[in-house]
Amino acid sequence: MAAPATLASLGEIMQLAFVPSDFDAAVKHWTAVMGAGPFFLLPNVSLPGGRYRGAASDPVFTMALGYWGDMQIELIRPENDAKSLYRGEYAVGEGLHHVCVLVDSIAEARTRCAEVGAEIIFEAPVGDTGGVIYADPGTGPGTLVELLEPQAGTRELFAMMREAAKNWDGSEPLRSLGG
Repeated sequence: MAAPATLASLGEIMQLAFVPSDFDAAVKHWTAVMGAGPFFLLPNVSLPGGRYRGAASDPVFTMALGYWGDMQIELIRPENDAKSLYRGEYAVGEGLHHVCVLVDSIAEARTRCAEVGAEIIFEAPVGDTGGVIYADPGTGPGTLVELLEPQAGTRELFAMMREAAKNWDGSEPLRSLGG
């Protein structure tokens, strides 16, 4: 018997993401208290061609990515006031903002969202070969699902970050990555 067509059938959750009110304090908490890290900083990320609830949107945000065991932790700081999943009704503050699932096909993810009634609230191309969808499966803020078809090199970048966490000694908790 085939597994039911659910969002979970697209893949495993590989990331927990937060949009904290105090980004620096969150980095400190995750590294010093939780033992996650090191975190890699990607400043002023933009997703040209993004659409929030169907309208063009270009949110700019800084993110820090680190590993807590095999789970990736993402901390996000919005850098502009563009209408997006980081502002308004989806701005969470201190709790979980979304989980991420890596998918092989953004088209399949879009179809699955339609099949289960998950509203696509944001979507964008990622690089030349990837794409991302943020879906609200109907339970509101804190339970959004990011479905990411990674662009070339992303899986290797994540593997490097995961490897850096394996024997991390607590030094350089926040490292620069990108411009």
